Amino acid sequence: MNKNNKLIRYFAPALLACSLTGGVQAESRSWTFTENNNNVIEAQKNGGDPTKPGDVTIDFFGHMAFRITSPDGLKIMIDPWRNDPSGYWGVWFPEEFPEVPVDLVLSTHAHFDHDAVYRPHAIQVLERLSGEYKLGDVKVTGLADKHMCASKGWYKWTEADEEFGQDFCAKENFLHMDNYIQVIETGGIKIAHWGDNRPIPADHVEDVLKTVDVLIMNIDGSQHILSYEDVDTALDRYNPKVVIPGHYYTKGASSVLTTLSSADEWVDAQPNVDKLQTSRLVLNPEKIKDMNEQVMYFGMNHTKE
Repeated sequence: MNKNNKLIRYFAPALLACSLTGGVQAESRSWTFTENNNNVIEAQKNGGDPTKPGDVTIDFFGHMAFRITSPDGLKIMIDPWRNDPSGYWGVWFPEEFPEVPVDLVLSTHAHFDHDAVYRPHAIQVLERLSGEYKLGDVKVTGLADKHMCASKGWYKWTEADEEFGQDFCAKENFLHMDNYIQVIETGGIKIAHWGDNRPIPADHVEDVLKTVDVLIMNIDGSQHILSYEDVDTALDRYNPKVVIPGHYYTKGASSVLTTLSSADEWVDAQPNVDKLQTSRLVLNPEKIKDMNEQVMYFGMNHTKE
């Protein structure tokens, strides 16, 4: 039996069950959205400078989903989540991702907890962007690399590769083990969203990461994607001004069935920590200029708008 047939054998029963119950929405519903692209037209017409200092708003939607709003008001959603449509990995999210309007939605890789690109009401969808995209006062750079392929945490989920007839760490991997770190530059700040990238990226990726101001990384007590050592080593290499934990258990947004833990343990061990009281953070170059690996932790705060 070839690899594709083996995958179909595993996933077919769950996919059939989901389709019969209306649980799968793989297609775009954009034609039903009442929003329009007037905001995009204005940004395209007027242009903008991503390096011009200004207030940048970051909203946390739980797990690894963040919305970044530029000083000129462009909204970018990164990695909206959904439950696994195959049913193989169980229920990770008690509710569906909120249908919030945004100008652009990005997805770092093809895993269910990062790729619900048609849940937000996005005017534009860029899945797994590599290269550069610019609109108004926003510049996005996608860095093509690889997903973490060998779990170091207590839950060795990557050992499922044998069951799928795959080698997750092979160079000729299936698409879902590719990852694209997204770097958003706006308001004079560079923000890197790690996705589920491997601990040590390729050299061309490393070079860009050394220039970022804010790093959103996978940090949780189960060390599901990155170990604490992986995180600390990366911070030593890149030395960002601000570190924002993501991909951790967020009560109310995610289920205990994720096997994830909170980021409390790692956060409490850091010297510079701001435990945020809301799901919104506003940054600008002046505010962060003297910071050095300042941890800004949303904790259980997340938006449901």
